[in-house]
Amino acid sequence: MPRNNESRVGVQNEGETPPVESSNSLLNFVIPTEFVELPTKGKFYPPDHPLHKVEEVEMRYMSAKETDILTSKSLLKKGIAIDRMVESIVIDKRIKANEMFTGDKNALVVAARVSGFGENYDAQITCENCGATSEHEFDLGEIQTKETPEDVRFSDYGTFFIKLPKTEIEAECCLLTGKDEAALVNQADKRKKLKLNDTTMTDQYKMILVSLNGVTERSKVEEFVDVMPAMDAMHLRKEYERARPDVDMTCAFECQQCQADNNVSIPFSANFFWPK
Repeated sequence: MPRNNESRVGVQNEGETPPVESSNSLLNFVIPTEFVELPTKGKFYPPDHPLHKVEEVEMRYMSAKETDILTSKSLLKKGIAIDRMVESIVIDKRIKANEMFTGDKNALVVAARVSGFGENYDAQITCENCGATSEHEFDLGEIQTKETPEDVRFSDYGTFFIKLPKTEIEAECCLLTGKDEAALVNQADKRKKLKLNDTTMTDQYKMILVSLNGVTERSKVEEFVDVMPAMDAMHLRKEYERARPDVDMTCAFECQQCQADNNVSIPFSANFFWPK
C-alpha cells in the first residue's frame, strides 16, 4: 500500500528515479511521487516482464490530466479509462495496465484514489441480513494487502502448482492479467448473445491452467477441464483464490436498521474517483 514519501521529496538516492519537475518557471515545484507495494511482490511475472521480481512501483500523484482521462467518454465506452489513468501516473512507462495482474493494478488504483482525493470514501451498501440500504464511510487507508501464503510453490516463470485431490494431478497455474479477464468477459457476452449455455467457470479454468502433470498441450488441458471431477474443480478454485495476491477490499460494518454484523467488499461505485 502507499508509503509516506515526504522524506524523499527533493532528495534523490542512488538508483532512484528523479522526481518529476514542472518545466514552467511560474510553477516550479516538485510533483510528489510515492512507492506502492505490489501484492504479487513481482513473483508471478515472467523474466521478460518489467515487473519481474519488482516489489513496488513508483507513481506520481493524480492531477487534472488524470481526471480528464477518467471522464473521457471514448475511453469509458471502450472500458479502458482506468488502465489509461494507471499508465499515466506510473513512472516506468514500460508498464502496461492490461498486462498487470489484477491485484497489482487494484493496489495502484486504490493508491491513486487516496493520493488524489483522500482516504474517506462514501458508498451505498446493502445489509446481508435485512436488505436495508445505507450510506457508509469507508477508510481506504485501512485496506490491507492479501499476500500469497509461503507454502505456495512457484516455478521460475511465475506459475504455481496445485495438487488436485481426486485425480492426484499436479496442476500448474498462472494468474490472470487485465487482458485475460477482459477476454473472459467478451467470451461470456458472445455466448449470451448467441443464447448459449454459460461456461464462465470452465473458461476460467482453461485460462488459468498452464499444464497438467507437465502436459502443456492445450487440447488435452481443455479436454480435462470439461470432465474434471467436481471435487477437483472446487479445490482448484479454492486454492487458486488462496494463492492469488490482491488488496483486501472487505470491510466490517453494523447495519443501522437491524444491528447485524456484515462483512462486505468495498464497492467501486461511480463516485470512487468523484467523492462528494
